[in-house]
Amino acid sequence: MPEPEYHLYGQAVRDDAGDCIDVLSPPPGTDPKDCLHVLLHVRGAALVRRHGISTVLAPGDLLIGATRHPAGLLRDAECLMVEFRVPCFYLGVRQADVRRTGGLVARGNEGVGSLAAQFLRTLATQAPVHRARPGSRLARSVSDIVAILVSELLEREGPEQPSGAAELLARIRAHIEENLADPNIGPESIARSQHISVRYLHKLFQQDGTTVGQFVRQRRLDACRRELERPSHRQSSVSAVAHRWGFVSHSHFSRAFRDAYGVSPREWQAYAAQADGSHPS
Repeated sequence: MPEPEYHLYGQAVRDDAGDCIDVLSPPPGTDPKDCLHVLLHVRGAALVRRHGISTVLAPGDLLIGATRHPAGLLRDAECLMVEFRVPCFYLGVRQADVRRTGGLVARGNEGVGSLAAQFLRTLATQAPVHRARPGSRLARSVSDIVAILVSELLEREGPEQPSGAAELLARIRAHIEENLADPNIGPESIARSQHISVRYLHKLFQQDGTTVGQFVRQRRLDACRRELERPSHRQSSVSAVAHRWGFVSHSHFSRAFRDAYGVSPREWQAYAAQADGSHPS
């Protein structure tokens, strides 16, 4: 059966803001272009070509990449897609990793992809006033689910490790997540909990493209960022939040937060409060 006639997606879409739904607005101090783009396939025929392989998209499938117009996406004249944009700031994903996602497909009828597609459909029906707010529960839920989905897709794309090492690294990450609030957690205690040497622990994270210290610090920062932006925790001081997640020094936390996100913790708290109409403590 002959392949349907397709047209390049980039030739069929107007390049204006009305074509894209901003799930959350970029916070101050971040690059507006540092975003992840998610296309929700609604109807019509479409396929994406990546690394010489063609994948036919079904309604509900998601196409994820770093740009508005994926080079390998083709579609027919009846195709309709809804585009969403999420700042990498909210996803905990580096821009370098986002570039790796170009043309990745998440099926909309299985796993996390199904959940993400449902939430994106719901968000697309909301009035614009309810979008782009860090305090919006729906917008935050969408970004959290997309973050999980992207992490899952990137893991599939990453270099294969021996199954034993991969399982061990997963256990180590889980142990770190459970003990983020402990200010004394470090390579020695982590290695001891898994009955491995500190040297091997560092080797596992090196193969994963990071270090133990960087991973722990980033997960703590992500936890603090989420807590500072949520109205239910808005009465907590910046110092209290930092201490709750294992940061001993307030000045060190503030520097690390600004280095990671481009704004200070207090600036981020004030920005989130202003966006949802409340006031920081």
